[in-house]
Amino acid sequence: MAKTRHIHQRMNQRGINEQMLEIVKMFGVDEGDKTYLNRKGIDAVEKQLKAFLKQMEKMKARGGVVLVESGEAEITTYTLDSYNRTRIH
Repeated sequence: MAKTRHIHQRMNQRGINEQMLEIVKMFGVDEGDKTYLNRKGIDAVEKQLKAFLKQMEKMKARGGVVLVESGEAEITTYTLDSYNRTRIH
């Protein structure tokens, strides 16, 4: 979306950067022509991100996770380190 000269001036004056605006767009509440992200919303997003990072750490410890799909169906899943062809022989 195009930004006016006015918003660039206000962003500079108020210490608001482009990344902050993207976060408001992603997680904020739409109310007419405004979108806002208040403290309560920020707390909720932080909680979700912490849970997300915890799951990522679990997946990382396992070496990654594979999901096998065919069309719209999820077929199977396994950890990336769980299958090693050299162990078979």
